Amino acid sequence: MVDNTLGSQPVGFEPPKASTANGNAGNTGGEAASFEPSPKLETAGNVDFHAASDSDSSDAKRTAAETIKGEASKLGSQAAEKARSFAGDGKAKASGALDEFSRMMSDAADTVDEKLGAQYGQYARSAADQIGGFAETLRNKEVDELIEDARVFVRKSPAIAIGTAAALGFVLARVIKAGVDDISGSSDTNPGA
Repeated sequence: MVDNTLGSQPVGFEPPKASTANGNAGNTGGEAASFEPSPKLETAGNVDFHAASDSDSSDAKRTAAETIKGEASKLGSQAAEKARSFAGDGKAKASGALDEFSRMMSDAADTVDEKLGAQYGQYARSAADQIGGFAETLRNKEVDELIEDARVFVRKSPAIAIGTAAALGFVLARVIKAGVDDISGSSDTNPGA
């Protein structure tokens, strides 16, 4: 709806009041109103809006793919470093455990001498020396060297490697099962815990 008294302005629209020469708003005393236009805006530069071409789209895809590859590479490096750290800790624990087992076998060799004979005691000492030597080798090599040695061993003797892995898996499964059975057995005997 248009009000004809204000020209073609919509109903409810009031134009801003111009300030007078004395600074008062509105036209109160028949004085001439002054109007100053706003200053021109500085141009910020040319902005072109156009649809992305196929080459722009493929460049964006390529850049995104490179970014993803770079981030994946960083994460892979971090994971490898963390794995090496855990492997180093495991290597130290394993070599310590092997040293302890070697000492126990050496101590037991004297008992074997007394009960079964010197020949069997010597076998126990020889086995203790072999385990001690392996512990020393394990302690002195880096993780990467140990991994490479394992690869070479598997290539040379795959049947022995598979058999060893199966035996270790069996022993590990039995140890875990025994631990689970102990935990469930202790919770059955002590229901208040």
